[in-house]
Formats: sequence, C-alpha cells, structure tokens
Amino acid sequence: MKILKVIVHIIIFFLLTVITQIGGLLYIISLLIFRKKGKVKYLYFIGTYMLFTFILLPYIAPTFGRERIKNSNKIEPHSYFYVLTNRNYVTPKMNQAITNIASNLNKESPNIRLVYLDANFPFLDGFPLFPHLSHNDGKKIDISFVYSIDGKLTNKKPSLSGYGVYELPKPNERDQPKKCKENGYWQYDFPKHLTFGTWNKDLKFSDSATKKMIVTMLRHPSTHKVFIEPHLKQRLGIENSKLRYHGCQAVRHDDHIHLQIR
Repeated sequence: MKILKVIVHIIIFFLLTVITQIGGLLYIISLLIFRKKGKVKYLYFIGTYMLFTFILLPYIAPTFGRERIKNSNKIEPHSYFYVLTNRNYVTPKMNQAITNIASNLNKESPNIRLVYLDANFPFLDGFPLFPHLSHNDGKKIDISFVYSIDGKLTNKKPSLSGYGVYELPKPNERDQPKKCKENGYWQYDFPKHLTFGTWNKDLKFSDSATKKMIVTMLRHPSTHKVFIEPHLKQRLGIENSKLRYHGCQAVRHDDHIHLQIR
C-alpha cells in the first residue's frame, strides 16, 4: 500500500507540474508540512496553491521577466482555466503588444475583445507548456478566432477550451491537415481531443473580423510571426512575410491564431 501511495503521489506531482508548473512542487511541500493532518492536508494544498497563484506569483514572476496578462474590457481569457493554471504569463513587451492590438481592434468593434488561450508559465525559459512546442519564453500567445451568430459578432467560442473545433478547408482550398496526417504526423489533429466539450453550435467563423484581427497583429512592430493554417491564409487573402506556416511537426492552426513577438 505504501508503494502504491508513493506512485499515486508521483503521478499527481507530474500532472500538476505539467498543467500548472508550480502545482507539483506545492503539492509535495504541502504533504511534507501537513503530513499529520490526514485528508485535510489536501485542503491545505489547495489553499497554498491559491495563495501562490493569485497573491504571490504576480509579484515574483517579474523577477523572471514575466508578468500576468492585464485583463480588461478589451482583453480576457476564454476560460478561467488559463488563469487558475498559471498559463497567463508573458513578457512585459508581449503584454504591451496585446494591449495595443486589443485597443486598435476595439476602435472598430467596441464589443469584441481579444480572447486569449494558452500563453506561458511564469518561470524559466525553456520550461515546456504542454502540449505546445514553443510556449516557453513568454513571447508566445494563442488568440481565439472571431465568430458571429445570426450575423452579429460575438465573443462566444465553439468549445470549452477554445481549441479543437476547426474551420475546415473548403473544396477549393489547400488541405494541409490532410497532407500532414497522410505523411504520418498523427499529432497534427490532436487538439480535437482537447475541446473539453463543444457548445454554441450556431457560431460561424467571421472572415472579415478575424482578418482585421490578424492584420492588426501583423502591423504591430513587435510582431515576429503569426501562425494560421494555409487554407485560412488563402481564404482571407493576407500576404505578409510575418504570416507563416508552422509545419507538420506542430498541431493544426485552424482553431486559433498563434502570435509571437521578437
């Protein structure tokens, strides 16, 4: 039984580290400090985690060159999950960039916000943010597409996580996802398993509003690269050297926009 408990603790440590970066360490510390508290020690862990996440991290992270994304009536996370799991940290330069981009978008569409998904963890360049390959230096962030319902733009999204509901290629468009999967890149389609539930079935991808968002990103002087699927680049008619294809080794980008700065 002791061996089984150790294995369970190791698994929990690993999962919490992968999902939140700091959760695994705080979990072990809580077990050691409150080991005589029985099952109540898990409540102590939750309290300790909340204290670090919402009170201490915003003050510690700047020491490592990161800061929490400044949410406002123009910028918001798609889900509170990204805040609760510390995936909402970026460099000060990125924070300023998305603030400027959101302000410019808001001038044309006052009710539409810049809705972000995964950004980066608060500490350590090179520390992976699963399942992404490159969200490890504070300079990357995923942004949701803009959708409409009954002809009106909305901040609603088609999945709980913000990932995994694809804007598929039309018959006359380049089908890069199909090519990647045919070449053995099984992971390319993996985000479809990460929706955590779909909703708002009546949403429609807004070509015009999403194009405005991407063009606004491309015009920002700090922008280095923007990733979307080739068929969306073709559909939206955007030609810019900063608008890139990410390659088959990543996952598909017809469910979100990837923005990175220099």
